[in-house]
Amino acid sequence: MRLWNELRYFTCWISHQARPCTPSTKPGPVLHPPGQALYSTHQARPCTPPTRPCTPPTRPCTPPTRPGPVLHPPGQALYSTHQALYSTHQARPGSVLHPPYRPKPHLDIRNTVGNIPMEWYQDYPHIGYNLDGKKIFKPIRNKDELDEFLDKMENPDYWRTVHDKTTASDIRLSDEQVDLVHRLQKGQFGDINFNEYEPSVDFFTNEVMIHPVTNRPQDKRSFIPSLIEKEKVSKLVHAIKMGWIKPRKPKETTPQYYDLWAKEDPNAILGRHKMHVPAPKMRLPGHEESYNPPPEYLLTEEERMAWEQQDAEDRKLPFLPQKHSCLRAVPAFSRFIHERFERCLDLYLCPRQRKMRVNVNPEDLIPKLPKPKDLQPFPTTMSLVYIGHTSLVRSISASPTGQWLVSGSDDCTVRFWEVNTGRCMKTLEVGGAVKSVVWNPNQAVCLVAVCFESTVLLLNPALGDRLVVSSTDQLITSYEPPEEDKEQAVTWALSEGPEHDNGHRLTLTHPKAVKQVVWHGKGDYLASVMPDNSSNLQVLIHQVSKRRTQNPFRKNKGLVQCVSFHPLRPYFFVATQRYVRVYNLIKQELTKKLMTNCKWISSMAIHPGGDNLICGSYDCRLAWFDLDLSTKPYKMLRHHKKALRGVAYHKHYPLFASGADDGSVIICHGMVYNDLLQNPLIVPVKVLKGHQITHDLGVLDVTFHPTQPWVFSSGADATIRLFT
Repeated sequence: MRLWNELRYFTCWISHQARPCTPSTKPGPVLHPPGQALYSTHQARPCTPPTRPCTPPTRPCTPPTRPGPVLHPPGQALYSTHQALYSTHQARPGSVLHPPYRPKPHLDIRNTVGNIPMEWYQDYPHIGYNLDGKKIFKPIRNKDELDEFLDKMENPDYWRTVHDKTTASDIRLSDEQVDLVHRLQKGQFGDINFNEYEPSVDFFTNEVMIHPVTNRPQDKRSFIPSLIEKEKVSKLVHAIKMGWIKPRKPKETTPQYYDLWAKEDPNAILGRHKMHVPAPKMRLPGHEESYNPPPEYLLTEEERMAWEQQDAEDRKLPFLPQKHSCLRAVPAFSRFIHERFERCLDLYLCPRQRKMRVNVNPEDLIPKLPKPKDLQPFPTTMSLVYIGHTSLVRSISASPTGQWLVSGSDDCTVRFWEVNTGRCMKTLEVGGAVKSVVWNPNQAVCLVAVCFESTVLLLNPALGDRLVVSSTDQLITSYEPPEEDKEQAVTWALSEGPEHDNGHRLTLTHPKAVKQVVWHGKGDYLASVMPDNSSNLQVLIHQVSKRRTQNPFRKNKGLVQCVSFHPLRPYFFVATQRYVRVYNLIKQELTKKLMTNCKWISSMAIHPGGDNLICGSYDCRLAWFDLDLSTKPYKMLRHHKKALRGVAYHKHYPLFASGADDGSVIICHGMVYNDLLQNPLIVPVKVLKGHQITHDLGVLDVTFHPTQPWVFSSGADATIRLFT
């Protein structure tokens, strides 16, 4: 419309050959050198009235809009384009006059140079141009630090004053602007009336509405193929035919090389973090550094003189403990600088050790053991109870064939039982409480060793094969005494008369009370234990065929608790209160000394293979030793709650058992492999209960059946129980 109005005015001027007052067009920016005066090119020029009045425009001239900021180099002015440019001719009928354009306050920018670096004007006295095209001069005097300080102290609005670089003036922020800044700093919206938590209406829910949300009919173009897409496809097809568009070639996979030692570089960030070794912490002060230490920490005069005569390196404490009545009386620390200096030397000169932290999964620490049902057979059920004794049954032993069982009790009797039926076949009375009974492991000999008080009695129960019974009697009666009798520590006596009829064959009278007897694997040697620290005769070895007794030790180290023979080699095991010593009987020397880590050993058993050993103790521990591995326990089991009284190995199955005063027998699976590189497998499989605790005593002895996976146990309740 504006151009149309100008054309109409121009036509009027041509027809009347006059110069009408045509509204001026919007001028563009004119560049001037710095300092040049700026004159308006839009001044009103007198115009000659036309001879024929021209028709005024139906629509008045719209005032020009405000131009945006324009970038100018230094020293160039900008003609104002916001002057009201209206014609000076008289208003014609129908013409409308518009008021001059007034810019909005929030868009009022005094400096019109635009968004340019203000360093361009640092060599000029002015800083830009205002809306009228006049220079904006810099302040005569810039504020220095003193002015800033005074302004900060005296001006109450200093905190809300900001410096405008475009006009080189200070602007005071209004309350609305300050609130806007605070809201933006808090992460809030700038408009205070904006509600960010408006209630939302969920139109599309699981509830089906009767009427649709929008029911606008579909457009016609939705049923017609798109022409624009057709043109695009045609262009793409033409470009492919011409070879302008080619398919993407697969990228060649080049090997990616990386620096293997990048993380090890001490100058790199990762290297510095990885190689960082923290400084060791200082030792915390103890009681001796207190201002009022206990009396035992204070040095006497003799200790003080000895401390002063020692060198600084040999002193246990670098200072003398002192006692003060109160904290106010404590003087200044005279060694403060010296102590700090030594700490700096330690940090600077002493090498640091980096402790490698190992991240271990807690589940990996728990050994993965097989299930007990996969380790059968082992005893699980109590099958028989052998009743007949009237007091504690301290010891039991099974025959090599597994048909008979012998037991000794505090009621001064020895009973022989049939295993399968529980029938008591024979009862023999002895002269005291029976401490130990052992059946001879040799199947060709029918002998049972019984110890009570200071006597060891060899019995022939006359059970089983009659040929074995008669051959045993012939072996004992065929002894011929040597020509020269040597003095022995034990008196050998052959039983005769009624004692012989009851089964007594030999009687060995010891100088002191006997606690334990044990047979050698071949059945000819017998060892007895007499625990007494005041005597060297604690362990004696007897040979039945020659009726000879010898003392293998000149001096016993400690109180002997129990002994045992190695099943295959000429080794002899002697258990004292805390140690187990292994002796070589041929070389007559000490081979090993096993440290059980127990307070008091109660029992001991040797594995049939001879390379493993278990020890029970009165402090509720069972120690498994691997003789080929170490002199310390391979496993320490603490399954029982009270003192262990007996332990035993099975001769053929990988089983071992332990009985304790808590009235329970624990069966464990102990597999020993032929591969020396593989450790034994120890798995507890069953806890057998049945004995009643009497006088704080439970199970006193356990032994396995020689051929079946059965276990016998004797207790303080005067019963013997068979678990199968």
